[in-house]
Amino acid sequence: MTTSISGRILHAGSVTAPVLVLDEALSMWGGLDPKTGRILDRQHPQSGAVMAGSIVAMPGSRGSSGTPGVLGEALRNGVGPLGLILTKPDINLIAGAVVAEALYGCSCPVTVVSSDEFDALRTGSVVTLGDYDAERREQ
Repeated sequence: MTTSISGRILHAGSVTAPVLVLDEALSMWGGLDPKTGRILDRQHPQSGAVMAGSIVAMPGSRGSSGTPGVLGEALRNGVGPLGLILTKPDINLIAGAVVAEALYGCSCPVTVVSSDEFDALRTGSVVTLGDYDAERREQ
């Protein structure tokens, strides 16, 4: 069963994929391997998990202004998240998604949802993120 996620679209795009739920914010700089998509931060609850092939749901990123570069590189390498679901806007994650699309043609939609919707997500469940207005405009 696929669940459609609606929320505030911060970076448009459409994707359907399994979700990887991160319990805590992640520092991409030093916390994500942009060559493999694996979470490297040994202190993170999902250390060792791989983002590739998943929509990643997380509260946000932690810290570094290096986040856009690491996320963009992971997307360029095809191992970044297929989409992001956040509980609050995160300029570093949005910038990474925007730059990766502009430079490399890699889509990574970013959506903000309520805490209740976020808490209902489960790793492995399949969700659809979509810019339905854009789809209507293309028809």
